[in-house]
Amino acid sequence: MNKTFLLSALTALLLSGHASAQTMIQKNQIKLNSDLMTPEALWAMGRIGQVQASPDGKSIIYQVSYYSVAENASHTILYVMDANGKNKKQLTVDTKSESDAAWIENGKKIAFLREGELWSMNPDGSDRKQLSHTSNAIEGYKFSPNGKKVVFIKSIPYHGTIKENPSDLPKATGRVITDMNYRHWDHYVETIAHPFIADVTADGIGTATDIMEGEPFEAPLAPFGGIEQIDWSKDSKCIAYTSRKKEGLQYAISTDSDIYLYELSTGKTRNLCKPENYQEPKVDATHTMKDQAINHQDADYQVGYDTNPKFSPDGRYIAWQSMKNNGYESDRNRLCILDLQTGKKTYVTERFDSNVDDYVWANNNKNLYFLGCWHACVNMYQTNLNGEVMQLTDGWNDYGSLQMLGNGKELLATRHSISSPDDIYIVKPSKTEKKSSATQITFENKHILDQLEMGKIQQRWVSTTDGKKELVWVILPPHFDANKKYPTLLFCEGGPQSPVSQFWSYRWNFQIMAAHGYVVIAPNRRGLPGFGSEWNEKVSGDWTGQCMNDYLSAIDDAAQNLPFVDKDRLGCVGASFGGFSVFYLAGHHQKRFKAFIAHDGAFNLESMYTDTEEAWFSNWEYEDAFWKKDLTPNAKRTYDNSPHKFVANWDTPILVIHGEKDYRINANQGMGAFNAARMQGIPAELLLYPDENHWVLKPQNGILWQRTFFSWLDKWLKK
Repeated sequence: MNKTFLLSALTALLLSGHASAQTMIQKNQIKLNSDLMTPEALWAMGRIGQVQASPDGKSIIYQVSYYSVAENASHTILYVMDANGKNKKQLTVDTKSESDAAWIENGKKIAFLREGELWSMNPDGSDRKQLSHTSNAIEGYKFSPNGKKVVFIKSIPYHGTIKENPSDLPKATGRVITDMNYRHWDHYVETIAHPFIADVTADGIGTATDIMEGEPFEAPLAPFGGIEQIDWSKDSKCIAYTSRKKEGLQYAISTDSDIYLYELSTGKTRNLCKPENYQEPKVDATHTMKDQAINHQDADYQVGYDTNPKFSPDGRYIAWQSMKNNGYESDRNRLCILDLQTGKKTYVTERFDSNVDDYVWANNNKNLYFLGCWHACVNMYQTNLNGEVMQLTDGWNDYGSLQMLGNGKELLATRHSISSPDDIYIVKPSKTEKKSSATQITFENKHILDQLEMGKIQQRWVSTTDGKKELVWVILPPHFDANKKYPTLLFCEGGPQSPVSQFWSYRWNFQIMAAHGYVVIAPNRRGLPGFGSEWNEKVSGDWTGQCMNDYLSAIDDAAQNLPFVDKDRLGCVGASFGGFSVFYLAGHHQKRFKAFIAHDGAFNLESMYTDTEEAWFSNWEYEDAFWKKDLTPNAKRTYDNSPHKFVANWDTPILVIHGEKDYRINANQGMGAFNAARMQGIPAELLLYPDENHWVLKPQNGILWQRTFFSWLDKWLKK
């Protein structure tokens, strides 16, 4: 599904393991035997996470996670450096992970998380002090601007959808489930997150108050929301937070989260997205909300996702990311500005027909900088209160985060590309479009990258079957020889509405595919952001139509027009919606491919409709429950073209990969596809992970994934 709340998702990935008590996992000084990327080289790389500049803009603290394959664990380390990248100092000195660092006391101290507790230290790492004592419960935090209070995230018990077991049966493992939303992403919903406020004293953190006490709702949003969904007003008198105040079935079918403003002095909360007397129209839980009253009201009640509030420096305005429609998780993410003095709301990125991925206020209270994908690259843009948008940076890269430096004239950002993992950059905005300068100040993995030969990247605009053009990335093997013919992979993207941008992945890494001798064809087919809303929305309700034609247009163009592509050795790979695409193409590829790999893909869409925990997704994409007699044309087409109905046409070896803790696309989907292949005598393998979710996070599981992936491709495409 859609990779919403990307920064939080990455944080979850980085902190997925813990160092053992015996060994301090730190920077890996690996020496490679060749200049070709290997799984071991990938897992040896440090992964830069959260970054924060000091108030005066002179220093930067950031975290890096390192992994040990042997220990199957990770360790997150804090570093501090000057804003020019010099004088770097490691602050973490033992085996405990430390993360989420923030400058406090006007830059005199650094706060950070260690084993679920809040700590502080001097900028040189000395004078460490534990501030909180919450039984290792803090998941994120933010100090008030005046430094007198702190808000932190803590999970509390929840029994709204799963009954609490009798106290005399402490060893009982069964769960009595009473409503939907009993599982989410990879866990059973027996706790929910709440924001707590506490005083900051000389002795540490005082007694905390749950600002949502008694409310059976989560804040921030599961499964990926973090402290970015909470912000302090500049006078330290209010907190804005993100919450979807629904339970059970209503939670499972709705994406309607709102921004709430909590006043510390009175304890009162008001919804900034909806009027006080708002009454939600009745919703049919078995039908898409596209044509229901909820999305066709007489005013803008902000019924979609509203997330990530940020107050302007002067406190007059509050901004947040806002989607228009309820039930549509991949709606265009706009930037909404609320004038707290007048109550007027304005959308200030309407001239940018793509998503706002992250944003920050400029110091002048008039401009905002944001990240957005256009033509398969995530660059930096500027808008103002009048909605005048200008592109600041340009290039084949993806910016991942941004914030202001203390001087107000520069931005601190992270950036990566298909050929390089994240590093930290200083960006100086230009008044001329696309001319902003970016200076790299960290080189976290230079010692590894210098040992590797990367494949060259090409960009092609390919004609589609309906007369349009799609952008296709072509990744060539290292030491490429134009006179040779190479086995070639068609990459099918997930989401279904996630861009095939300049992303760097530690699993679906294009450079490691190229290093194994494969040309990679990666199309931005119909249904991906960065090419306008019309292009992005063409996949919903039509999973097997033009988007599948776009895949085939890309691989056919490569086979026919790129002389180095061996048309007799083509493979097709993908995960999530990409895995669904593989299953579908396996029954419709007309002998194009010699091998398939599908990871966490949907196989039987009737089963998928009720399997997934986020029912809003199935409703929006399929439009109707499969049992309804009056299916919409899109719903009928969707179910009629479910991959499981075409397994009789399967004739090609297939590797299926699935995690049993994947509650988004349940493991029965992968098992069913594997079983169908074997029962027809088709060569097939199933890589099943009992302890992984929609991703593969553990180091040894990651190595196993890569080895199995390439072993399968090599077996069928390198004969």
